Amino acid sequence: MKLATLTALNETRRARRAALLVTSVADGSERLVDPSAIASDQLAAPLDLALRTGKSALVEEGGAQFFISVQTPPLRILCIGAVHISQALVPMARMLGHDVIIVDPRTAFATPERFPDVVLHAEWPDLVLPSLGIDRYTAVVLLTHDPKIDDPALHFALKSDSFYIGALGSRKTHGKRVERLQVLGFSAETIARIHAPIGLNMGAVSPAEIALSILGEITASLRLKPDGSRA
Repeated sequence: MKLATLTALNETRRARRAALLVTSVADGSERLVDPSAIASDQLAAPLDLALRTGKSALVEEGGAQFFISVQTPPLRILCIGAVHISQALVPMARMLGHDVIIVDPRTAFATPERFPDVVLHAEWPDLVLPSLGIDRYTAVVLLTHDPKIDDPALHFALKSDSFYIGALGSRKTHGKRVERLQVLGFSAETIARIHAPIGLNMGAVSPAEIALSILGEITASLRLKPDGSRA
């Protein structure tokens, strides 16, 4: 790998951006592809597949072979609410290789005893979220069921590049949430980014089952195409 390419890859890693390195098998020439440029690339389909699955691959185009190497930042799950669902979600997320951050101003809930070895912010979301750098590899999960806590986080998340935003609550609760967002000027398209009721529709009841349904929906949002089909 050329020094310039390595330097560029290290820079994207530090900035938590994805990048795809395309190397010609025939002559070893290489180029970096930004995800925003995939649609116009001659290898658009295999590049999109590699990015969605997170898997490097050897592909052929026009009689030539290319190796696509994928670099993506670790997925982060930002949980608003140090609740029972969050406690169940943390170990499951770690098994999937994801990082978890907990934000909850309620110091009785946001404690190291309840969340050992977890990045924990016992602060109001609107104070701490700007410093966390929500990007396209960050999922935001709203779990407090308290508009005073969830809504400020939701406002920030909807203005970010977060690939997944989910909110706990019934359809009636979400209807009231939508009304509040409309009053604040959020468009219908923006509000539609919210997955609510949160999680896959699998009849989940217990905190662990709800956590599982949330992680399933996060994975689907990350891996599937916009139309819901497999990559």
